Amino acid sequence: MTNTNREWLLAERPDGEPDMDSFELRETDVPSPAPGELLVRTRFLSVDPYMRGRMRDAESYAEPWDVGDALKGGVVGEVVESASDAYDAGDLVTGEGRWADYATLDADEVAPVDPSVADPEAYLGVLGMPGRTAYFGLLEVGEPKPGDTVVVSGAAGAVGSVVGQIAKRNGCRVVGFAGSDEKTAWLTDDLGFDAAINYKTTDDYRAALAEAAPDGVDVYYDNVGGPITDAVFTQLNLDARVAVCGQIAHYNDEEVPTGPRKLPGLIAVRAKVEGLLIGDFATRFGEASERLGRWVASGELEHRETVVEGLENAPDAFLGLFSGDNIGKQVVRVSAGDEE
Repeated sequence: MTNTNREWLLAERPDGEPDMDSFELRETDVPSPAPGELLVRTRFLSVDPYMRGRMRDAESYAEPWDVGDALKGGVVGEVVESASDAYDAGDLVTGEGRWADYATLDADEVAPVDPSVADPEAYLGVLGMPGRTAYFGLLEVGEPKPGDTVVVSGAAGAVGSVVGQIAKRNGCRVVGFAGSDEKTAWLTDDLGFDAAINYKTTDDYRAALAEAAPDGVDVYYDNVGGPITDAVFTQLNLDARVAVCGQIAHYNDEEVPTGPRKLPGLIAVRAKVEGLLIGDFATRFGEASERLGRWVASGELEHRETVVEGLENAPDAFLGLFSGDNIGKQVVRVSAGDEE
């Protein structure tokens, strides 16, 4: 094992969309685990849109990073040294670590990774936070019923792709918005969506949605916000449910733009709009993980990861989220499993 550890720091708070000036790579010594901790070599690192909010100096549901802090995110890694009876060297675990080659993790705050169920990187996507977000956001907030029309924005991402498949399992018609022909083809040909709209080549979202969802929208799972959401709100059915999961269209805005007021339109249809945070369902994570794992293992739930190679390219992987570079979950491969 090398004695040198690389880790990424927040170099400055970005104005608008982040760039490479927002990040600094530094070398440190490999840390040693304290009692109850594990020294974990990172195999895969997750990058997620919510991390943009942690770069702001503003109160939010996720504690902001200070300038100079190490960046953090979900990791899958191999235990190289254990100071806990719960895990041994060589075990694969997942938890929140640093954007680094090595990190110490509290043994009570990690979970085991079973490669017989899915490849390790899937534990950062369909079998991790995004999969659980899709599961609870759709089933608990969206409350889909057989025959409902479910519309998903950001449908080819880590959360949206799982939302659509679970909705199909529940007997719904599913329509997804995504940002390329390759993505829309993946949604319909591989994941079973009934229709998909390429928002980058569509001039009239309302007309495209009316064609794809002629009976209106019963459930809208919103990962994006912006003009897509404006269009969907005009076609909500009576007693529609809107699950607000993300607003990536606005994450880099210094001031959120004010568009046409949409709330009056909710009155006639008595629609419910509810925001969701996955942490609110923490006591039920086991339920979601068990069901998602069973569906993945049986092949009933498909998943895809876009893998960026090398810790040095982690900022590029993160920035790529805002230009839609990824299909499915965006992850960084930091090390291979057979490295010494």
